[in-house]
Amino acid sequence: MTQIQPPTNCPSCNSVLEWSNHLLYCYNTGCPAKSSKAVEHFAKTLKIKGLGPAAVDKLFLSSPSDIYRLSVDDIAAALSSQKLAEKLMSEIQNSKQAPANFVLPALGIPLIGKSATEKLSTVVDSVLDINEDSCAAAGLGPKATENLMTWLTNAWDAEYWAELPLNWTFQKSERGRKNLGVVCISGRLTSFKTKAEANKALASKGYSVKSGLTKEVTILVNESGIESSKTKKARESGITIITDLFQLLGE
Repeated sequence: MTQIQPPTNCPSCNSVLEWSNHLLYCYNTGCPAKSSKAVEHFAKTLKIKGLGPAAVDKLFLSSPSDIYRLSVDDIAAALSSQKLAEKLMSEIQNSKQAPANFVLPALGIPLIGKSATEKLSTVVDSVLDINEDSCAAAGLGPKATENLMTWLTNAWDAEYWAELPLNWTFQKSERGRKNLGVVCISGRLTSFKTKAEANKALASKGYSVKSGLTKEVTILVNESGIESSKTKKARESGITIITDLFQLLGE
């Protein structure tokens, strides 16, 4: 019997393949095959009809950002159809309105799918509000949190994704729509061991949480008794100040 020899190099970019859990992987981030698959996944998740594998290849798309640089003329020339070009451009324009619930899963961040973003939508309003505390409050696991924070640091801060013409706000789930108020916590807590635990409890009751005293905040929690700068600002702005979080939660 002839023994089949596994390939040593990626058939797309010729990079050396590496074994992981008995499977071969190409770890070249610039691999053309991986890039086109990322674009296909993005388009499929955001339901951009007409942007399948064949169209991605004909349009030479290597990243989601390339999609939003296309003109109708570019598409018509590549697909040899003005009608298809106009339809696809309409789909692309519509995708800009998709909420972060769909945008984040479209970016291929490991373990960040629709379930994770639905949980996040109950705690934060925008991708810009995501931090380790909000991930914990939303119930995301350590690995999912690590993956998301790494993406936020490496991709978002590099302005690559931030410049995309997309909607980075979350569409609220039913629990998030309770909208009982927006809470900001100042200083140390006496009711909970950590702010992450407090954020989770607040989210479960229908409150959203902000790490800073933004204009959306309606309630400031200060259990320390220290007149912090946040407390002073909240008092001047007429924001409700709570000294016992359990009282707010009704516990």
